[in-house]
Order: sequence, then C-alpha cells, then structure tokens
Amino acid sequence: MTKQKIAVLGPGSWGTALAQVLNDNGHEVRIWGNISEQIDEINQKHTNSLYFKDIILDDKIVAYKDLGETLAGVDAVLFVVPTKVTRLVAKQVADTLDHKVVVMHASKGLEPGTHERLSTILEEEIPADLRSEVVVVSGPSHAEETIVRDLTLITAASTDLETAKYVQKLFSNHYFRLYTNSDVIGVETAGALKNIIAVGAGALHGLGYGDNAKAAVITRGLAEITRLGVKLGADPLTYSGLSGVGDLIVTGTSVHSRNWRAGDALGRGEKLEDVERNMGMVIEGISTTKVAYEIAQELDVYMPITSAIYRSIYEGMDIKESILNMMSNELRSENEWH
Repeated sequence: MTKQKIAVLGPGSWGTALAQVLNDNGHEVRIWGNISEQIDEINQKHTNSLYFKDIILDDKIVAYKDLGETLAGVDAVLFVVPTKVTRLVAKQVADTLDHKVVVMHASKGLEPGTHERLSTILEEEIPADLRSEVVVVSGPSHAEETIVRDLTLITAASTDLETAKYVQKLFSNHYFRLYTNSDVIGVETAGALKNIIAVGAGALHGLGYGDNAKAAVITRGLAEITRLGVKLGADPLTYSGLSGVGDLIVTGTSVHSRNWRAGDALGRGEKLEDVERNMGMVIEGISTTKVAYEIAQELDVYMPITSAIYRSIYEGMDIKESILNMMSNELRSENEWH
C-alpha cells in the first residue's frame, strides 16, 4: 500500500497505540487532541506519559491542536474519542473537512440518550459526500500490549467490503492483523456491551470469587450480549468471533482493562465517584450499562448481568447482593433466547 496520510482524533491510550501501528506501516500519522500539555509532550519528548510510562514514540508521529491543520489533505480519519464526545467531534470534523475521506472509528460504546451506535452518529453528522461508509475497528486488544507490538488480531467492519479491505491493509503488519466483517451492528454492540460484563467480572474478583464465577459471568454475559445484539439486527455468529467472545475474554479477565479494574474496585467496596477519579480514564462500561439497560427494557430482552450492574451503579444496591440475586434467580435453559 502506498503511503497514506491519517488523522487520529484522540491521543488516549488506544489512539496512541493505533497511531504507532500506522506509523510502523510507513504512513504519515497526525494525532489531534485538545489538551495542550499532552500535544506538546508528544511533539517535544515523543512520549505520552499519562498512558505509557516507558514508551518512546517515533518522532515522525506529529501531534496537533488545530483540527484544520490535522485534516488538511488526509486520506483517512480515525475517531478514537470517548463515546460521549463522538457526536461533538464529528460535527467539528464535518465543519472543517473540504474533501472526501475514509472514516473509521475505534471507540466502544453506545450514546447516552439516543442509544445510537457510533457509526450511526458519524453517518448522521458527517455528510455522505465527505466520507466513505464508516469502518469499525474493534476486537480483543489492550493498548498496553499493542504499544509494545504484541500480537493482536481484531476486526474491520463495514457495509462496504472494499473500504473495509482498505482499512485492513492500512493497519495490518507482522504483529497487528485485521479481519474484515460486514456485520457492523454485531461488531459495535459486541464491543460496547462487553464492557458491562467486564465490570461484572471485575466485581466478582473484588468480592473474592474465583475462576468458576469468572467463567460463569463471561459465558452468561456472552449469551445476553448476543440476545440484545440479535434483537437489534446483528448476526449471532459475530459474537463467536474476535469482536465478540475474543474481546469479552480479553476485557473480562485482565488488569489492563479499565472496566475490569473499575468492577474490581466496586467489588472491594470503593465508591463509584472515587473509582472514576482514580482511574483517570473514561470507563465506558459505566455509561454503557445505563444505555443497555434502557434498551433491554424497551425491547424486552432478558439481561440479568446488565440489570445487576445497573442496580448497583444507578440504584444504590449493594453489588454483592445484586450479583448474588442474579445468580440465584437465573433458573433457565442454557439455550433460551428470550
């Protein structure tokens, strides 16, 4: 693939790791952010110490504060910003772009209030004459491992297979590999909803439970994620793939996962506001729990783990009581879908 110019919007841990992947592949990478100190650090010291203590970035990766400069002449734009600001940033991009680009996103969440998936938000806010069909970059991946070039396999999902293949070629190398998928609904819902289950898995660990409980919450969590996703129009097979069970395993079992760590802290009795303050990063699973609970109520989808986490976070129920109620009340056939 010839050298491409890529704008990475969001200098968080995952945005930085993906910027390095693209740079490793010989592309011109521009990172945009709105925290001056962070942008200056990337340009001057070639570090992003808020997320990576010992990583030196290639000096060819340039960070920008001005969105117009970032987007000038780029071939593709990668959104890696928190769910709650995706619409705002998309509006800014739409107002700034003066040519058509490939639009990708690598965030995982559902918009509070509207319940919309992120690709839908990007489609709504960026006019069709300025963008490709949106490509979702999602799957089992910790930024802490990708940044040190650990082996990583994830998914590029789009309704336009040719654009998905472009993104596949853009990112793929000897340590980072993308598989294409046309089930955008499945890939996005899997990526968003697994964060809820990761909070639950972390909570079980914080409460002192072992591997049996971990396996139970991950397996039953996959079942309820699939139930809701299929109701929304997804292919159930997607949840058996990288963006489904793969992402659920990596997020629901690792201390690298901020959602798992948040659940672990809640299980140990810490207050939510303290957990969020100490994390220093967005915990998508917290806001996604509320959105998923509301969708499940609206569509009458059985989601006991999501409901248990919701009651703990938003209704003040003791998290141990909430989870034990869920475990003791679920007398069902394993293959029930409703």
